[in-house]
Amino acid sequence: MASSTDPYEYLFKFLIIGSAGTGKSCLLHQFLERKFKADSSHTIGVEFGSKVIDVNGRTVKLQIWDTAGQERFKSVTRSYYRGAAGALLVYDVTSRDSYNALSNWLSDARSLASPNIAIVMIGNKRDLDADREVTLMEASQFAQQNCLLFLETSAKTGENVEDAFGHCARAILSKIESGEVDPERLGSGVQFTAGSFSGRSRSLGGGGGGGTGDHGGGPLDNCQC
Repeated sequence: MASSTDPYEYLFKFLIIGSAGTGKSCLLHQFLERKFKADSSHTIGVEFGSKVIDVNGRTVKLQIWDTAGQERFKSVTRSYYRGAAGALLVYDVTSRDSYNALSNWLSDARSLASPNIAIVMIGNKRDLDADREVTLMEASQFAQQNCLLFLETSAKTGENVEDAFGHCARAILSKIESGEVDPERLGSGVQFTAGSFSGRSRSLGGGGGGGTGDHGGGPLDNCQC
């Protein structure tokens, strides 16, 4: 398993955004440590983590900023949106309020981060299905209407957590390959290490936000907006 100190070809700036109590910090901890952080408390301001992963045969370092969901910290956390290449937009499937707040979080991300930010919408706490307040179908429709990739996760069991980060990273690579994201532009959220990029014609490999396997939480839709 790659660690944050392993060599890498690319660096992507990531955000985890959404209302307080949706399990954002638990998602980050599960992704980094592959275990559940049972005693997680609300994030104060911003937390940070990083990990090197393989994406379409490339080594990519994800620089991940976990932002506080409380309203009183918004002026602080918004400053971290600048230059983000990707984001996980998180709600709690057992909380209608957190789902209803998605539009505001999405608006902030698209207005304050990189113009072509890749966003994966995450319905967390899938393991608490008996307490569900937001149906899979309803969330899928919202994701399609807003041109978002979507899946449900469980930070507790680890279900789909690595997929969430991996799909977002692949979407960023796809945007680079298509020319939507210019790594040489300041604020793109992407950095190349020395020798990793030798001209625009170099293919970054196939793959958008799709992928194979059972995602268990619904479709990962590439809308045609």
